[in-house]
Amino acid sequence: MTVTAWAAAIVFVATYVLIASEKVHRVKAALGGAAILLLVHATTAGSAFFSQESGVDWNVVFLLLGMMIIVGVLRQTGVFEYLAIWAAKRARGRPFRLMALLLVITAMASALLDNVTTVLLIAPVTFLVCERLALPVAPFLIAEAMASNIGGTATLVGDPPNIIIASRAGLTFNDFLVHLTPLVIVLTAVFIGLCRLLFRKAFRYDPERAAEIMQLDERAAIQDKVMLVQSLSVLGVVIAAFVLHPVLHYEPSVVALLGAGLLVLVTKITTDDALREVEWPTLVFFAGLFVMVGALVETGVITQVSRAAAEATAGRPGVTAMVLLWASAGLSAIVDNIPYVATMSPIVADLAQHVPGDHKVLWWALALGADLGGNATAVGASANVVILGIAERNGTRISFWQFTKYGLVVTVVTVALCVPYLWLRYLL
Repeated sequence: MTVTAWAAAIVFVATYVLIASEKVHRVKAALGGAAILLLVHATTAGSAFFSQESGVDWNVVFLLLGMMIIVGVLRQTGVFEYLAIWAAKRARGRPFRLMALLLVITAMASALLDNVTTVLLIAPVTFLVCERLALPVAPFLIAEAMASNIGGTATLVGDPPNIIIASRAGLTFNDFLVHLTPLVIVLTAVFIGLCRLLFRKAFRYDPERAAEIMQLDERAAIQDKVMLVQSLSVLGVVIAAFVLHPVLHYEPSVVALLGAGLLVLVTKITTDDALREVEWPTLVFFAGLFVMVGALVETGVITQVSRAAAEATAGRPGVTAMVLLWASAGLSAIVDNIPYVATMSPIVADLAQHVPGDHKVLWWALALGADLGGNATAVGASANVVILGIAERNGTRISFWQFTKYGLVVTVVTVALCVPYLWLRYLL
């Protein structure tokens, strides 16, 4: 590697250590690392701010901005309080039943929406219901972030890397449904069972609070019915546009911004109130992280690591698929899976031409590794970072290691379950 590539790798690792140690706030660390990489010419302003391959992913940033505004308006209608009471009553106040219900909803929603949008919608409900039942909110939020990453694996639109893979490999929405959705259903069921063990200390049942919840009328929580109808109408249009992306060809970021603008226009909420709900530190952290990962792409660090893994397989389909699966999971735990998949896609396309048998197994291995590997660490997926930001804003701090100690277990278990699936369905 060149001197600049080594410098980019060292700065990235040092920044990652600072984020993991939490001696420096993650926003400071990400901005500082990005500034240093720009200073040493590991990347340029043009690459950092305007390149689709190695720059800030403005689609992600503006998708977050638009959905944060929509969620902020929805919060003022009382609908999240309504949903919290409804969920608690359906679970009859039982903490594990409640978590299972929320995780199923999260996974299903993430298959149709992107996982970031899903956690933005489910997190406010979680805060309210945990407050009602005197439950610790952190385990629920951590589990929901992971459920969103697992559920998003199921479809072409569920996770951005899947869109990149579909474009490069010529795969359709139905291909993802047929090949990945059955596995994701199994993974979701296993994950819920795993949560019973991982978060068992959080399931403290309070009969008195459960009885109080059962006496509540969720309809009384609605504060502004007119704004609720307006908000849900706009949100419905936005979700429909997300699902119809292959037909309409509007990027999710454009849809979210149009929806946010329309909602502010038609409701009585002021622009100051709408913007006050935006998680600005989270958006800035993403920008810094994108610049740092982009520098690794620009200097060839990610490409060299990926090629080394690919060359080690010697063209054997089984070995190639397994290396892709586990290497993708490991690297996606450290760097954002969007630039990683963008970098790996040409390599996998080249490998697919020289590997005998059903070469689509390579694409499924890449998708599963990149999507599920995001659960391993607190910064492995966009949904994780958003959950940490929402929690901090609401007075609940989830540390890097608090998330990661659970994430590593979940990632190892879910990726390991992909191994027999890929072997039995494609390789034997």
